[in-house]
Amino acid sequence: MTLYKRSVATFALSASLLFISNSFCQAQSGAAGHNVQPADLSQVSIQDAFWSPKFKTWTTRTVYDVFDKLEGKYEPDRSDLIDEKQKLGRTRDAFLNFDRVARGEKNTQIHDGPPWYDGLVYETIRGAADLLKQYPDKQLEKKIDAYIDRIAAAQAVDPDGYINTYTTLERPDKRWGTNGGDDKWQHDVYNAGMLIEAAVHYYDATRKTKLLDVAVKFSNYMCKQMGPLPKQNIIPGHGGPEEALLKLYWLFKEQPALKGKMSVPVQEEQYYALVQFWIEDRGNYGDKDGRHTRTSDGAYNQDHMPVLQQKTIEGHAVRATLLATGVAAMALENKNPLYTSTAIHYWDNMTGKRMFVTGGEGAIADQEKFGPDYFLPESAYLETCASIGSAFFSQRMNQLLGDGKYMDEFERVIYNNLLSGVSLSGDHYFYENPLIATDHKRWGWHSCPCCPPMILKLVSALPAYIYSTDSAGIFVNLFIGSEYKGSIAGKGPVSLKQITQYPWKGESQIQVNPDQESDFTVSVRIPGWAQGKENNLGLYHSTVTGPVSIQVNGEQIEAVPVNGYVSINRHWKKGDKIRLSLPVQPRLIFPSDSIQTIKGKTVIAAGPVIYGLEAIDNPNLDNISIGQNMPLKMAFKPGMLGGINVITGKAINGKSTSFIAIPFYSLANRKVSPYKVWLPVTK
Repeated sequence: MTLYKRSVATFALSASLLFISNSFCQAQSGAAGHNVQPADLSQVSIQDAFWSPKFKTWTTRTVYDVFDKLEGKYEPDRSDLIDEKQKLGRTRDAFLNFDRVARGEKNTQIHDGPPWYDGLVYETIRGAADLLKQYPDKQLEKKIDAYIDRIAAAQAVDPDGYINTYTTLERPDKRWGTNGGDDKWQHDVYNAGMLIEAAVHYYDATRKTKLLDVAVKFSNYMCKQMGPLPKQNIIPGHGGPEEALLKLYWLFKEQPALKGKMSVPVQEEQYYALVQFWIEDRGNYGDKDGRHTRTSDGAYNQDHMPVLQQKTIEGHAVRATLLATGVAAMALENKNPLYTSTAIHYWDNMTGKRMFVTGGEGAIADQEKFGPDYFLPESAYLETCASIGSAFFSQRMNQLLGDGKYMDEFERVIYNNLLSGVSLSGDHYFYENPLIATDHKRWGWHSCPCCPPMILKLVSALPAYIYSTDSAGIFVNLFIGSEYKGSIAGKGPVSLKQITQYPWKGESQIQVNPDQESDFTVSVRIPGWAQGKENNLGLYHSTVTGPVSIQVNGEQIEAVPVNGYVSINRHWKKGDKIRLSLPVQPRLIFPSDSIQTIKGKTVIAAGPVIYGLEAIDNPNLDNISIGQNMPLKMAFKPGMLGGINVITGKAINGKSTSFIAIPFYSLANRKVSPYKVWLPVTK
């Protein structure tokens, strides 16, 4: 902060003064909550009928699948990759790029994959690191160490510590998109951020510092190059590096002794200052004298106006949600009400006017961007990465403000749009997740395979978000069979054991086991859907007929949530049990009247799971409509699609016939078949 204030740049101050009176009031009124701290991955173990089989698939198949395909070990199943293999005589290999740079190659115009291929390698390492922390795997760790050797060798040839293989091999005179380059395409800063994040997570998992050393060298170089005058006016061409570099700052702030293990000096305050510059420099393209100038990236890269004045979430949906995550993370650190207000504006607009019922984001294929408010067509783009970005953003908002509504939307994403992005077999993927399709097919690999690494990043981090703590107690955010072992300040060690059949059934048991009897609070999230509140701002609505019930040691307590949680403050002793019952039964969700694209239609849901109809089960799919008050039945089918609840009912299509609905995430897992999610309603 001090370094930044000493600079000659005044844009942040002027923007703040223009905005402070309105934004401060809004931040104060909308941010009545307080910070909570998510659990560390080492504190949580999952034993869950729904999630454990998926984690087994992801740890034994998916993480290896993604690394192998980044190495070029795949058989193309898309026409562009088939053509590429015929042209090259081989499949693309992301790691060859590092080897070329390590050999001193430069400006050769030969590079495998898109400019962000380095970043996808780093993102996969980050996801793998979090998995390693929970599921130790010497084979996987050895594999990653070998990749790190190749990455470090590529960096070693550059005296500045710079590394971006695409720019070195194809545009060496255009680092960071300068001199006529374009960082929105080159991804220099984005790739740097993903390298930093991978290094922090891999150190956390293994305590190995080789990749962290690479990240520190690169971060130091960026801090010399970017910032207020006399440095260069450079912002990331893709959101994400903001939170990543903040994580590096946090690491050394919390572990100062670690600096002694680095090969170059660490000045974490500079990392913080650069994050602040990256955020606050958006929408500022130079001073009136023409100094410190750059070209605007426009709304596509959230650069159309200063960030702290933005009230809607705009542009490329992945860039936007990752930038928003960084803004919320910075608000945690700087306690600046302008940052908090901006994050609230982003989130309210995203979830209240632009989020799809499955948690998808990004309505428009052109520029992969958000559409205008209430533009939510069934055939929308809905990139997997965008929904994952929104989930990370919602989690940070929960951490910032301690409100359960943020975990409602996180939950919407993980049970629907996230799981849709990866096949049940763990080795085929969706880039887009439209709510209606005729021939939507998962692919083994893609010319832009950004989604598999992002999937790994979120699923590997998921256990940490089940629980969080503050000075008063513990929060139960998600209903996943698991055990938490941690502590509460001043109360000593506490463990929680959660047993549940969620999302297929609504009953969960939470056993509270403090080492020593003591007074503290256990706050249990009550999902909005369980209260007939599908969306915090009324974008969707439904009617839930079943009640929410909470008991402590068999005694019923009032289930009236405050800020999304029922907080139970009492004297806890070992073996105390909380029993929660949520109304997981079929219901119909209806859109706001403001959404013209799906007017007169409904969606079937049960608990957090959205359902769809597939032609393989419903031959008359195009003609099916359902009655608004039609009875719906639900039954668990253990042998179908890994074990799912199936919802059946009577369709209306000129004559009464039955229909079968299955979870959205399970669509397109048997064969390519038309499907739809929104169904016409006949009153």
